[in-house]
Amino acid sequence: MFKLVRPILAALAIGSAAHGPALAETPLRTLGTADLNRGWEAVGRLDFGETGETGFCTAALITSEIVLTAAHCLYDQTTGDRIVAQDIQFQAGLRFGRAEAYRGVRRVVVHPEYDFADANRLGRVGTDLALLELDQPVRLGHVRPFRTQLRVEPGQTVQVVSYGKDRAEAPSREEACEILTRDNEILVLSCEVDFGSSGAPVFIAHEGETRIVSVISAMARWHGQDVSLAAVMEGEFDALIAEFARTPAFAPVGKRVAATDARDTAAQD
Repeated sequence: MFKLVRPILAALAIGSAAHGPALAETPLRTLGTADLNRGWEAVGRLDFGETGETGFCTAALITSEIVLTAAHCLYDQTTGDRIVAQDIQFQAGLRFGRAEAYRGVRRVVVHPEYDFADANRLGRVGTDLALLELDQPVRLGHVRPFRTQLRVEPGQTVQVVSYGKDRAEAPSREEACEILTRDNEILVLSCEVDFGSSGAPVFIAHEGETRIVSVISAMARWHGQDVSLAAVMEGEFDALIAEFARTPAFAPVGKRVAATDARDTAAQD
């Protein structure tokens, strides 16, 4: 298998620097209406602290009660401490103050080989995966979790749906970016990412279905080009699932986020 030449990558964690074209040139399209966001409702914003006051990432449902995101999102960037489950809220399909569902988190499981303390940020990308169990399932017919598709190759077209800097109130979609290259651990993508895009699902069309192939982990420079990095999920996703299966579930203590769905509110599009 082709091995990536790691020294040419200057990896930067998402949130440490911004990159990409000016807003007028961006390939991102805001999914600001119900029609534009149809089919993407299972992508949501993952808030830390009250209403995201200490930051946010992007995440996506892979079952009615399990969310996939990037492992580094679950650590305090200043102290290195793990963020406790009760300080996390998932807002499925959040658009301009209204989400399809609001859920707290009862269990956080990161990849067993992920080490946030590792100074080699590039080396962390290949295991930068985490699963969160919600405190209640999201059982709404129009919020459909995504299945995963593990094997992808250079040259394939992918798309990313994410929240980010200056676009935190609604998801944005990059409809067509490319897998530029890969090795056994890392995918190098041409997709545009920014602050908050960490954990954003990378999608591919497979037999008429949209599936998740990875999540955004970091920004980088590659051959003078701004790129984004994501973990190769083959094998690593299985390891994450096994870790989830053997990790006890604990109900969160202290404050809890009240679980509500859009159908419980009077707000209308």
